[in-house]
Amino acid sequence: MTASADVLVIMAHPDDAEFGVAGTIAHWTESGKEVVYVICTSGEKGTTDPNLQPEQLAQIREQEQRDAARVLGVREVEFLRYPDQGLEDTTAFRKKLVQVIRTYRPRTVVTSDPYRRYIWHRDHRIVGQVVLDAVYPFARDHLAYPDLMKQGFLPHKVEELLFWGADSTNYTYDITETFDAKLAALRCHKSQTKEMGIDDLERWLRDFCRKMADGKEFELGESFHKVEIPR
Repeated sequence: MTASADVLVIMAHPDDAEFGVAGTIAHWTESGKEVVYVICTSGEKGTTDPNLQPEQLAQIREQEQRDAARVLGVREVEFLRYPDQGLEDTTAFRKKLVQVIRTYRPRTVVTSDPYRRYIWHRDHRIVGQVVLDAVYPFARDHLAYPDLMKQGFLPHKVEELLFWGADSTNYTYDITETFDAKLAALRCHKSQTKEMGIDDLERWLRDFCRKMADGKEFELGESFHKVEIPR
């Protein structure tokens, strides 16, 4: 079975982690924490190029994600390869995430906020909700998915969840010192930064992170809704 990790980052698409939490991840890995990515789709529909086939884009985006993870010191990247724009809140998907959580046994899980209103990618909403349910109570309870128990995937209690992209945030990490790592990791996602049409990625990202640090004692931040998991 794969070695445990301190932090499990479960995202819908390649590049979600870099937009949402890369500066914080850089802090974690620099301090010696083991971080693992689980990417639920390969982002194969993330293009406006009619000549680019989904299979080609999936390969491109998976490699971009591996490159970005390497920049941040992430230990490993696991791709589940569910269909892009096709994530659903199903028992099968939840069970798979329970298996993943019981495999890596993290203290912290990071994912997208399922309760962000109005304009939000549906895959982000779905993965956030399924991760939340998988963490509590299914990964924790020994009577949930007894077949997983028989395969050696023993119950595990996650201590905290961090949701990025939240309308209501209650925790902000200082990423002033790791902003450059976040920027370098995001630049690995060339297929997507090109799609965004941003002329000056560094200035756009710095302004974005400065807004999240507004009112704090530091310049640049990443904000989350943090939830501590009850016993």
